[in-house]
Amino acid sequence: MPITSSAKKALRSSLRKRAFNLLRKDKAARAVKSLKKLIVAGNKKEAQAQMRTVQQALDKAVKGHTLDKNTASRKKSRLSKLVKKLS
Repeated sequence: MPITSSAKKALRSSLRKRAFNLLRKDKAARAVKSLKKLIVAGNKKEAQAQMRTVQQALDKAVKGHTLDKNTASRKKSRLSKLVKKLS
C-alpha cells in the first residue's frame, strides 16, 4: 500500500485510468467479436456496417493510448481483408 500522499494520489489516478482503459478495450473486443460472427454467418452488408464501428472503437482505443497504433492497424487490416473475402 502507498504511504506518501503523492503515492496515494497516483494509486487513485491509476485505478481510474485502469477502469477507463478496460472499458475501451472491452468495447473494441466486443465489436471485433460481433464482426467475426457476421463474417462466419456470411452477412456481407451487415459485416461492412459493423466494420465501421470496429474501426471507430479501435481508433478511440488508440487515441486514449489503450492500444498501440500498430496493433489497431493490424487488426483493422486483417478484419477488412476477411470482410472483402465474403463476396
